[in-house]
Amino acid sequence: QVEQIYREKIFNENVAAIEQHNADKTQTYKMGINQFTDLTQSEFATIYLTLKVNKRFERTVSAKPATIVGDVDWVSAGKVTGVKNQGNCGSCWAFSTTAAVESAYLLRGQPVLLSEQQLVDCSGAYGNYGCNGGWMDSAFQYIIDHGITSQDAYPYVAVNQVCKIDGGQYRLGGFVDVQGCDNLQNALSQQPISVAVDAGNWSSYRSGVFGNCATSVNHGVLLVGVTDSYWVIKNSWGTGWGEGGFIRLNKGNTCAVCNYPSYPRI
Repeated sequence: QVEQIYREKIFNENVAAIEQHNADKTQTYKMGINQFTDLTQSEFATIYLTLKVNKRFERTVSAKPATIVGDVDWVSAGKVTGVKNQGNCGSCWAFSTTAAVESAYLLRGQPVLLSEQQLVDCSGAYGNYGCNGGWMDSAFQYIIDHGITSQDAYPYVAVNQVCKIDGGQYRLGGFVDVQGCDNLQNALSQQPISVAVDAGNWSSYRSGVFGNCATSVNHGVLLVGVTDSYWVIKNSWGTGWGEGGFIRLNKGNTCAVCNYPSYPRI
């Protein structure tokens, strides 16, 4: 009962902030009520903003591109799997990883949904912490060494478990780290890219082009498109959040999107 009253108080405060934001005609994006509206900012951060940068797997690629490619839209091209929901578990890093690998397989004409739960349960030796955070490159390295199985074979339960299947038929040959926004746009023209972002202010995002963020990376997502004015990102908070599960970010290094991009090679 006390908890319910507390949640209602937080919910009402957040709704007031959402309404105040949406009344401001100068804003480029709208906010809305969703599954996070009854959480405080610190609760949201503790559960969802858990990305752990693992420098051990950082490799630099620094050639300056001669030309920048134009618009990219992997969703319309049919090379992006559906939006998933990480639930009450800090496993964004695992969802960013599987999303990137699923897209890489789609680009080879192989539709597959891969097991985030396997990464949560089995990749601890690579510096990942299951629902308490992890890093995409560390997960790519696990898949390179072990392989990964399908979502059906190892379903998602959003809690840390003992490893059940430590391997699988879906393999990777390697992964590549990308440096800088220009290189990121060119890499994106080849395939969707895992990126680390500052999602501290994303909780109430509903629609539009977002730019209201800092630069401390704390969330892993998949970059799936770009235009002259914005990036398009697939998130793992379900389809009820954002634009059907997606968010658009101002072009440039908004939310630190260009700081730690990486992509898998099959």
